[in-house]
Amino acid sequence: MNQSNPTFDTFIFDLDGTLLDTMPDLIVVTNKTLEHFGKPTHTDAEILSYVGDGAQRLIYRAMPEGTSDETCAEALAYWKALYPEIGLELTKPYAHMPETLAQLKKQGCKLAVLSNKYEGGVKDVIPKHLPGLFDVLHGECEGIPRKPDPTGLLRTIAELGSAPERTAYVGDSAGDIKVARNAGTFAIGVDWGYNPVDVLQEAGADVILSSPTQFLQFSPA
Repeated sequence: MNQSNPTFDTFIFDLDGTLLDTMPDLIVVTNKTLEHFGKPTHTDAEILSYVGDGAQRLIYRAMPEGTSDETCAEALAYWKALYPEIGLELTKPYAHMPETLAQLKKQGCKLAVLSNKYEGGVKDVIPKHLPGLFDVLHGECEGIPRKPDPTGLLRTIAELGSAPERTAYVGDSAGDIKVARNAGTFAIGVDWGYNPVDVLQEAGADVILSSPTQFLQFSPA
């Protein structure tokens, strides 16, 4: 541990672009959904630009302008049904992620996921790719506003029996940094995700890391 760094016993993570590279599967599932509804498909870069605010926003952005709310809702339901069937095979943890999380857990840290991905998707993908590492898993769910509203993050911290000042929130987007700020936690940005570093800097990240192994610098062990 680097003694010059603040230390935390609670680490809460974004999912897409932070823990796991889910983009290849998101692209496949989104384009298959569009094909099913007879809509034009999108390039990888276009779909990447739609990601980060949950499945509903992804589908509404991907559907052609003027598509009815009813059709978008049907497409969202189809997407959510398709995702656990074919949307987990191309997803991979980022390099050094599993062993680093295991080390944090071994050191007694509390670990959780808070994502804007729908909650069912979080609970499908994390046990498959990072099993047995997290104490709490949360995604988008009814009654809890999406990030950067701090409600979900504060709820997760409370469920872990922790406090904001003992917590680092880790993510790859401006919304992740802002939710950390809004909840009063330390804000760790990562440069291996789906957003450029300057976006994280402008959002107010306390630090930006280039490898999961650097999480260990902030562990009290």
